[in-house]
Amino acid sequence: MAAFLMFLLLPWCASGAAVCRHCPGPLHNSSVVARYCTSQAGTKSEGRCCWEQGTRPERLLGLDLSNCSLNSLPPGLDEATTTIVLDLTENPLTLLPNSSFLGFTELRILAVPLALKCPGGNSAWEEVTTNGSSRFCQGQKNPCNSSEELAWPCPENAACAPDGPGLVQCLCKSPFHGYKCLREGTFPMLLFCGILGAVTLSVSLLLWGTQRRKAKTP
Repeated sequence: MAAFLMFLLLPWCASGAAVCRHCPGPLHNSSVVARYCTSQAGTKSEGRCCWEQGTRPERLLGLDLSNCSLNSLPPGLDEATTTIVLDLTENPLTLLPNSSFLGFTELRILAVPLALKCPGGNSAWEEVTTNGSSRFCQGQKNPCNSSEELAWPCPENAACAPDGPGLVQCLCKSPFHGYKCLREGTFPMLLFCGILGAVTLSVSLLLWGTQRRKAKTP
């Protein structure tokens, strides 16, 4: 019965909860996440996170990982892509790979140690400021609207879409799909599922028959 209830509650669990417990204690009062959370109606703080209430699952808005003795970005950070405010200050971080923020399209305020640059560079943000030992990257720009030429231009039948600070992705325009969006028409989902199911069944039967013969062998 308990397992059944867990199954029912699973879709209601908020994403990013694991990374909220990576660092003990509540939000730091001096953190930009704490200031953001208290300024927004309909939010609540739990541990190092700020959540939007009234949504299912509850949406993660802010993540405070300041003063957590981090030498590298914590595992599970990719589960917090809905984050609007992220604080990484007062950590001995030496590297901040751009790929770590893949999918963080909602990120508006990122606070990092002064020794580090903003992911994507200054051109990926509307404003970059410093205060004491912290650097603040604010107002993430849409690189698809930039006049600068993209390093990887999208194919003819695809459209550019932001995918994080200074990052883009190419999405196929309807009705194109497939490699470089060269195939036209709807994706043959029934055929794909039928072939995949047949292959899976064949492999399963083959493995079952092999194991059964081995079991009968004295």
